[in-house]
Amino acid sequence: MKKLFIFLACLPLLVNGQTMLSKWATQPVLKTPESVLYVPKSHQVFVSNINGDPFAKDGNGFISLLSSNGEIINLKWATGLNAPKGIYISGNYLYVSDIDRVAKIDLKHPDKIQFFPASGAKFLNDLVADDKGNVYITDSGLGALYKLEKSVAKIWIQSPLLAGANGLAMENGKILLGANDHLLQIDPETKSVKTLVDNPGGIDGLVPLGDQKYLVSDWAGKIQIISPGKEPVVVSNTTDEKINAADLGYIPEQHLVLIPTFFNNRVVAKELILAH
Repeated sequence: MKKLFIFLACLPLLVNGQTMLSKWATQPVLKTPESVLYVPKSHQVFVSNINGDPFAKDGNGFISLLSSNGEIINLKWATGLNAPKGIYISGNYLYVSDIDRVAKIDLKHPDKIQFFPASGAKFLNDLVADDKGNVYITDSGLGALYKLEKSVAKIWIQSPLLAGANGLAMENGKILLGANDHLLQIDPETKSVKTLVDNPGGIDGLVPLGDQKYLVSDWAGKIQIISPGKEPVVVSNTTDEKINAADLGYIPEQHLVLIPTFFNNRVVAKELILAH
């Protein structure tokens, strides 16, 4: 498999004491990349590719496998999906949201895929798993959170609070969810919903940084750090360049933000240097 990648000059972007340095970018051979996931154990990166209409059940979607420095190891590591979006690893499987179903892909045998329909789903988006192996999936169309448990995906929470539900992450055993211009925290045991941050803007990518700091992207191109009770700090914004910032990946040991650029068909890596 030919490995295609290019490196970018390290040009600093200084905003309110925060710095982002461009490190590398893949060549534009990806096809509407929506979500990026870094795997610490293997130092590899998975990328979901919609490859067409985000709503179309066309079988064009696929998953790419990259190295942690942007080399494309296998452009079409897994195929046969429709419009894959959120991705997450639990155990020996990669879980993928795929419009109205969840795909379960064997990491060692990516040609082996199981599909679990999500009854009534309109637009499954991001997903995450807890330490018990339960998978949670946002439905942006329904304003709901699905739960995949024992091979059955069904609505777990549906509420006006979850309107536009999108980005997901886990932090200290709690579910973090970006919805309706709010960052929410959900207790998996009680289903109680708490607002952590009000009005940060849209939340597509969501990465907990610790110390109540969260890195979020709004899909249009803006990436910012948000915290409870504080003003958001914009660290990158490519909106005017029409370069999207969808569901972010993150390499913590390098403070490297992995940005799927959607219609721009690349993954761009930028180093985040936090102010002290």
